[in-house]
Amino acid sequence: MPAVRLVTARLILRPLRVADAEQMVDVLADPSLYGFTGGEPPSIQQLRSRYERQVVGLSPDGREQWLNWIVCRLDGPALGFVQATVMSEPALSAEVAWVVAPAHQGQGFASEAAGAVVELLTESVGATTFVAHIHPDHAASQAVARHLGLRPTPESVDGEQRWQS
Repeated sequence: MPAVRLVTARLILRPLRVADAEQMVDVLADPSLYGFTGGEPPSIQQLRSRYERQVVGLSPDGREQWLNWIVCRLDGPALGFVQATVMSEPALSAEVAWVVAPAHQGQGFASEAAGAVVELLTESVGATTFVAHIHPDHAASQAVARHLGLRPTPESVDGEQRWQS
């Protein structure tokens, strides 16, 4: 299933294109976005390279489907992204992740966008389990995960706690 355009009450989620790197380099430029995940703002070339890999839609071994959306307000430019990695084994599940630029945080956009993706994957491919990996101190992402029906598990991966539905 390729990523499809989604529309919510306030947002449009557009399937990722390599050309989105031009706009997203500014959206992802604030160093505070990397306080919990590490790293630093990507360059335009790094984003283009990343997006070229992601728009393929499948992992190199073909076992994971990659779905990526650019999140935009209905009346404006991009404010973030949502991605889902769909796996068919051991059961149909999806790992979801979201990023919203600091200027747009605290307004429910991440919950609205990620919720639309979870709903799509539940209805269209029958995904029954959803997972997110969240830094234990990242209260905002934990709130989004709770909104999606995810709960923390005892499992930790690379310093991030696994949340699962």
